[in-house]
Amino acid sequence: MDPTFATSAPLVEKIRPYPRKADSWIMSQIKELTLTSSPLDLTGSCDITHDSPAIVFSAGGYTGNIYHDFIDGFIPLFITANSIYPDRDFIIVVVNPKEWWMPRYMDVLGAFSKHKTILLENENASSITHCFTSAVVGLISHGPMTINPTQLPNSRSLVDFHYLLDEAFNTNLSTFKTQKPRLILVSRYGNNVGRVILNEEKIREMLEDVGFEVIIFRPSKTTSLKEAYKLIKSSHGMVGVHGAALTHLLFLRPGSVLVQIVPLGLGWVAKTCFESPAKAMKLEYTEYRVNVGESSLIEKYSEDDLVLKDPIAFRGVDWNATKMNVYLKEQDVRLDVNRFRQHMNKAYEKAKSFMDIDG
Repeated sequence: MDPTFATSAPLVEKIRPYPRKADSWIMSQIKELTLTSSPLDLTGSCDITHDSPAIVFSAGGYTGNIYHDFIDGFIPLFITANSIYPDRDFIIVVVNPKEWWMPRYMDVLGAFSKHKTILLENENASSITHCFTSAVVGLISHGPMTINPTQLPNSRSLVDFHYLLDEAFNTNLSTFKTQKPRLILVSRYGNNVGRVILNEEKIREMLEDVGFEVIIFRPSKTTSLKEAYKLIKSSHGMVGVHGAALTHLLFLRPGSVLVQIVPLGLGWVAKTCFESPAKAMKLEYTEYRVNVGESSLIEKYSEDDLVLKDPIAFRGVDWNATKMNVYLKEQDVRLDVNRFRQHMNKAYEKAKSFMDIDG
């Protein structure tokens, strides 16, 4: 070791370990960490010394929405770990975790690393100085719900991420045998949530008539992730309106069916959020585009209004919160049962084929 370097002042950096660097508002909500780099603990300032490196990231920001839990957290963590520590010999350090976060994601974290996760969750914990052999602070992201195998040394993909979840939840499908293709109908519910299927009961009846065993799935923050994983993995398909709950597509077996119902004005975001990941997951992806007559917006706007007539022109170049809320919050759907039946007949054939081959 260079003795000059050994006696020099430590290098100090401050960083907010959250991947949305361009979002100045949310970045201001992320706890700032102080990192000190030195070859030796010259001042005896380490409260706890670890023999392994660390990956440090924040569970603050948009955490609490399952879509963001995965695209801002676990998928970038998967990319970072496989880029730098594929042997899993690293310690996960989490900043800003909410009280419910660790119990909900304990199984997932355990699949990433053989070491116990460290939570910096309050002022007392954050005042402790942890020393590691080295640390990666912040996560590598390839984009929303995206893993680019060409950018990883071991060519890992979104399918491999699914297998990591499989390891985390240790699911045995032998207890989930069914005589009909099992379809998970993701149900949006509650006041002012938007994108609710207003005739959901009629849709459920139609789907059962088509031949599916239909299970209504209404996830919440208190839903057991392990039980959700078992349920969805045991299915042969999933259908739901565009929304965060479709993140559960990551729980589907490759080869099963995903049908995304795309409300008016949301085609581009539907593609980015769920179509591209579904195809990367090797799912049989189809989408059902809601027409103007099936959108509740027709009750609020005239047929000549750009909101209905030309959503792209209405949005323009400034896709701001006000315009976003028109399509995401104000809009519910009342599906044309016969038109949707034709679409789901094809989905049934794919799901039945998958069931016959993979059980």
